[in-house]
Amino acid sequence: MAPEGTLDPASAVIRATPPWLVSLLVHVLALIILALCYLPSQVADPFEIQVTSSQDQATPLMENTLASPTQDIADLAAELPLADESVEEPVTSLPIFDVRLQPLGANNRPPVAPIGRALSGREPGAKRRLLAAYGGTAETERAVRLGLRWLKKNQRRNGTWSLTGPYENGASLENETAATAMAMLAFLGAGHTHLDGEYRNVVTRGARALTEMQDADGNFYHATIDNHRLYSQALATIAVCELYGMTRDDRFHGAAQGALDYAARTQTDNGQGGGGWRYVPGQDIDTSVTGWFAMALQSGKMAGLEVSDTALEKVSLYLDQVTEDGVHYRYRTIGPPSLSMTAEALLCRQYLGWKRGDSRLSAGVSYLLKNPIEWKPRGRSVYYWYYATQVLHHMSGDEWDRWNEDLRQVLPRHQRDRGAETGSWDPAGDEHGDQVGRLYTTCLSICMLEVYYRHLPIEQGSGIRDQGSGQGAGIGAGTRDRDKELRKRE
Repeated sequence: MAPEGTLDPASAVIRATPPWLVSLLVHVLALIILALCYLPSQVADPFEIQVTSSQDQATPLMENTLASPTQDIADLAAELPLADESVEEPVTSLPIFDVRLQPLGANNRPPVAPIGRALSGREPGAKRRLLAAYGGTAETERAVRLGLRWLKKNQRRNGTWSLTGPYENGASLENETAATAMAMLAFLGAGHTHLDGEYRNVVTRGARALTEMQDADGNFYHATIDNHRLYSQALATIAVCELYGMTRDDRFHGAAQGALDYAARTQTDNGQGGGGWRYVPGQDIDTSVTGWFAMALQSGKMAGLEVSDTALEKVSLYLDQVTEDGVHYRYRTIGPPSLSMTAEALLCRQYLGWKRGDSRLSAGVSYLLKNPIEWKPRGRSVYYWYYATQVLHHMSGDEWDRWNEDLRQVLPRHQRDRGAETGSWDPAGDEHGDQVGRLYTTCLSICMLEVYYRHLPIEQGSGIRDQGSGQGAGIGAGTRDRDKELRKRE
């Protein structure tokens, strides 16, 4: 209590306060009270994550995790039912454009983006629906997650990866360009970028390391092993193109476009109209290196970058020169056909415009199906499996079901599940295992198990070849029966 005849401190402060300040404080308090009462009922979040689908319907994103390693993927997919049960092809109701933070507009719909369509299956909501549509399982996704954890553990401080170790069964020769590019492709294939995903920091370091390897000419590889040079260049080109295509981050535009320009400049012309690549720029051609570069150029198209159509036309003519029947393909223009070169060449043919109903493609696929994924003690070929898996996925239908039955069981079953190398695949027994090592077999195995969503099937909306010209692969009826059967099962 204040002594009689005096003011208590609070009263004294109030009396000493200028009237204008008291009025200001009262009005500010009134405005705050009104705002708290009024705004919650009138204002929603200013931004909403949306995805435009081919049917102009928004699909909410879901957490990119499995609730349990043993949870059935069909239960997960049930949370995102097809938008229209009358739709006959599963991908037509899937989101096909990049996810962006979009301000809410009059139509509550983000603007349509013309790029990234083939890569859009990597978004979380789309991934679950594609897994259900094409036969992925909780086990295949668990294997991907374990594989990515192993890769994260083995990333070096400078952001690169190594082919030679420090893990068990490293390669016989070091190649950090190829190792870093392959690891990046595994993370990108699961939807992780430097902007999104639980491995943002890993991808950020890897992207920085990879782009720092590139010189002003567009070349990434600066070591001295000639037969590694252009393999490494093609892998790095695919990685930077996918990174740019998935994020549209202008910081990677120059690296991606520069790598594509370098590919066109270094293509060898064989004097017969065909063109491709081998080990050294401008010197000789083989189907193996040419296939990797063909996919690099197609990755550039997926990302909306400038790609030499002449270079792709030369690849097509070269493929004509390494086959007698369009079904079986050789490593070079002379010599017998091989299984792995056939798979690689057929994938190139698909991206270069061969339709699902082409009799040569169908015969080639039948040949691949006679050589399914088997974990033999010796003579395995992860390289062959990697390309054949993509060919069969683009075929869809019964052919894909037959191939996938082995894929989704054999690879998860033979993933290392204990010890320091948990999440990886042993290279011993692979035809190239001693040379390429554990990181190589692990990265290709992860990419195979991402196949359900890594690229949308070519004949169901990807339109990679010259989008908008009408020359790309059209919408086929290949998966209609399959999708009807899927609905019966559901």
